[in-house]
Amino acid sequence: MTIKVDFEECLKDSPRFRAEIEAVQVDVGELETRLDKLVKQCQAMLEAGRVYYQTSKSFVSGLQGLGHHCSGDTMMEECLQTFSEKLSLMLEAQGEVIDVTQKSVKMKLQNFVKEDVRRFKDARKEFERSSESLEGALARNAQAPRGKSHEVEEANNALLNARKAFRSGALDYVLEINIIEAKKKTELLMAMLSLMDAQAQLFQNGHQSLAQLDQYRQKLSEEHKQFVLNSAREKRDMEQRHAAIKKKDVSYDDSMMDFNPDATNGVAMEGHLYKRASNAFKTWSRRWFSIQKNQLVYQKKFKEQPTVVVDDLRLCTVKPSPENERRFCFEVVSPSKSCLLQADSERQQQAWIRAVQNSIASAFQERRDDQHSPRQRSNSMSLSYPGGGGVASQENEGFKALEEVQNIAGNKECCDCGAPGPDWASINLGITLCIVCSGIHRSLGVHFSKVRSLTLDSWEPELIKLMCELGNSVINRIYEARIDEITFKKPLPSSPRGDKEAWIKSKYVEKKFIQKLPETVRNPLQTHFSGKRNRAATQDRNTPRPPLKPKPGRATLPRSAETGPSDIQKNNAGPHKDLNDQEEDLSILHPGALLYRSAALQNFPLMADALAHGANVNWVKAAEESRTPLIEAVSVNALAACEFLLQNGADVNQADGNGRGPLHHATILGHTGLVCLFLKRGADYNARDNNQKDPITIAVDNANADIVTLLRIAKMNKEMQEMDGALGKSGDETYQHIFRDFSHMASNNPEKLKRRSADGKF
Repeated sequence: MTIKVDFEECLKDSPRFRAEIEAVQVDVGELETRLDKLVKQCQAMLEAGRVYYQTSKSFVSGLQGLGHHCSGDTMMEECLQTFSEKLSLMLEAQGEVIDVTQKSVKMKLQNFVKEDVRRFKDARKEFERSSESLEGALARNAQAPRGKSHEVEEANNALLNARKAFRSGALDYVLEINIIEAKKKTELLMAMLSLMDAQAQLFQNGHQSLAQLDQYRQKLSEEHKQFVLNSAREKRDMEQRHAAIKKKDVSYDDSMMDFNPDATNGVAMEGHLYKRASNAFKTWSRRWFSIQKNQLVYQKKFKEQPTVVVDDLRLCTVKPSPENERRFCFEVVSPSKSCLLQADSERQQQAWIRAVQNSIASAFQERRDDQHSPRQRSNSMSLSYPGGGGVASQENEGFKALEEVQNIAGNKECCDCGAPGPDWASINLGITLCIVCSGIHRSLGVHFSKVRSLTLDSWEPELIKLMCELGNSVINRIYEARIDEITFKKPLPSSPRGDKEAWIKSKYVEKKFIQKLPETVRNPLQTHFSGKRNRAATQDRNTPRPPLKPKPGRATLPRSAETGPSDIQKNNAGPHKDLNDQEEDLSILHPGALLYRSAALQNFPLMADALAHGANVNWVKAAEESRTPLIEAVSVNALAACEFLLQNGADVNQADGNGRGPLHHATILGHTGLVCLFLKRGADYNARDNNQKDPITIAVDNANADIVTLLRIAKMNKEMQEMDGALGKSGDETYQHIFRDFSHMASNNPEKLKRRSADGKF
């Protein structure tokens, strides 16, 4: 039995669903009219049949009387007697036909109209009443001002109750639609079969017309029996499905907001959104939006032509719009126009933003074939690679850097499915991805994975340097450490998107395949570095981290008196010991402490391992002046390590016990490249430490010309941004060029940044 209206479709309350139920309502209304007319016609036929039956009986009685009268004529008496007997038998069959028609046709059709159609109408009225309530609740919820929390709460509660009532009424209504559709067939078919059986018995001897229907009747009867069995089974399954869905909390639309770029109908995402008009009145209208054919479109009714909002998703961007008075707003911006949209909830807002972002990434798939040749890839990167020097050298260096990223172990295949030639990357994980897996990573959110294109996006030199420190092989040894112990098949390049999505979520979100830590290591209070303590606990670990020595020349930096005043230099040194004096067993550290130590060692696999095991990227070492992993990385001038921590959510302004943030420490130690990095990441150049010194004062005291220049330019650019904000400008472009040059030198020629003012004056 074909389901007339799908249950999931009714939960979306889409124009398609409205069109389907309108068609059903028209059909049921016409069916009711025709059945009423048929019942009246049947009643007239039965009354005429009873008159015919009584008149025929009188006629037979007259024949029998005539036969008795003709008793002297044997032939006439026998003829009339035989004919009257046959007519009497036929009349008895005729009476049975009338009774069957009364019971099987008239009564069943009458009951169908009075009971089933009435239940359908009642469900329809309840659905329409709840639909009107939902529309009102949606309007009130959308109009609730952001600043009035009590009105927002009342509107939210009213919307939840209205949506729940609407979904319940809609499910009941769809159930009645499907039941009446199924019962219409069974009731009508049963009535016709009963009538045909009676007629066949009436005319079975000598009536060729009915005899010709005998084979058809038998065939139809067999099909009817099977149909009744199937209908009963499907009705039971449908009622169970209806009951299961009705038990769910249908007041939210989470299940309706799935992004599916491989949908058979070409619609990757669809749902209701409010759209602000571009006219002077700025009115809001609720429309049915969808992402299809690389476009964002909307429509009011199902059959009307969709209106295109964004003609090509590759030319647009999407972002939240928190400054708007209405809640849950986001903006889709293209070169020609901007469209402000509003979702019903924050979850829907985030789902739509992710869907548009994923669609933008998928839209670039058409350009993938054009990027395969080395010449095209080099030209693509030469336009976006940040750094100093001329255009020709920039092209060569950009191409060389990207080739270096792609030549890291395992990077020539997608980290998650093994597809060859990946040209996307997750910059906080340090891996390369194919376009399908990159879309799935993007849908996880930036707190799990930050996706960039290797060929279409610009790449900062410190980011390229970070990518070269990790790679697919390193990350897979962490995130797939226990893959052989779990019966979970890694997807192939040809695997369906759903399999890849399940794998990626299990791998990076649920972290099912990483090596589990023993209980002693999970204890967040265990922060000691001694390899002697808890030695017995580490014996039971399946794969202990081996004792590591600091990398030569990278783990420590000598702190000479040239780096600044003696009091600042002494305070910044902290309680650290020389890391080269002893070999440390890092396997006993819990993730936070491991991240702290590995940041100083610049051991990127250990840093990634610590983050995979839940390390807090802003973990504080209380015994060492409340220093963070980022400050530890600053102490050894680890540019790539700082970039790795920042990409994974490190707070660039978190200060230590002396009130000094990473920018203070980089300024004190004279690490110009790190100062440049922190300023680009939003470090506060006005923050003062416990000695009431800001980074600019410290840089002037240390006579570091480059750092003073960077700090003052950043301050000037901020002031220019504030002055030009009303004009829509974004500050001085010279600021961007200077910082690109410093970033390029810090990553490729750090010796050029060790300049100081000869006389200490500026």
